[in-house]
Amino acid sequence: MTKLAIMGAMEEEIEPLLAHFENVNVVEFANNKYYEVNYNGLEIVIAYSKIGKVFASLTAATMIEKFGCDTLLFSGVAGGINPELKIGDLIVADKLCQHDLDITAFGHPNGYVPGGKVFVETTKSLREIAIKVANENNLKVIEGTIATGDQFVHSTERKDFIQSTFNADALEMEGASVAVVCDALNVPFFILRAISDTADMDAGFDFDEFLKSSAKNSADYLIKIVKELIK
Repeated sequence: MTKLAIMGAMEEEIEPLLAHFENVNVVEFANNKYYEVNYNGLEIVIAYSKIGKVFASLTAATMIEKFGCDTLLFSGVAGGINPELKIGDLIVADKLCQHDLDITAFGHPNGYVPGGKVFVETTKSLREIAIKVANENNLKVIEGTIATGDQFVHSTERKDFIQSTFNADALEMEGASVAVVCDALNVPFFILRAISDTADMDAGFDFDEFLKSSAKNSADYLIKIVKELIK
């Protein structure tokens, strides 16, 4: 690893990461900002993509192709659909899928297009480091399947469909597209999410409040992982 990309989807997801660094150089490119830092000799580029699969794909590809990053870590929040996941819990994806990719009319399974695959697996060595760091810090982290789609899913019916179709543990809007980009370009990557909302919550909960606390959980854990990678 010579240059590390750290990505989030929203500003709230990278703010707690940027707080760890001084002397940040900002590069503007393709309607976005990329934050370059040096951390104990390691060059790091940090960015938030904006929400959704297209922006996430653009940002991941830019970090790899324009900035020359050769490893990518994603930190952010997700909705839990595995009933064991509570707000603030951490999940590292072992594989990801696109739950809204649907050409079933042509006889293909949900999440599949010709030349692609339903599930993209994350890099095992990075997952192992993440779990090691979690164990050393007494953090509860599960490995599981994350489903990505261009919609904020709040209907129980849709969540049930995604869980039964893909056996997914959590839902978000960027991870699988980042996975497709990194997989195609042979860049080691992993996707970390902290749970910000769960399937059994009522409509009255304060998403913004849980977004901030969960994003900080994810960022603090990610920094510990970066320190381990530098070793």
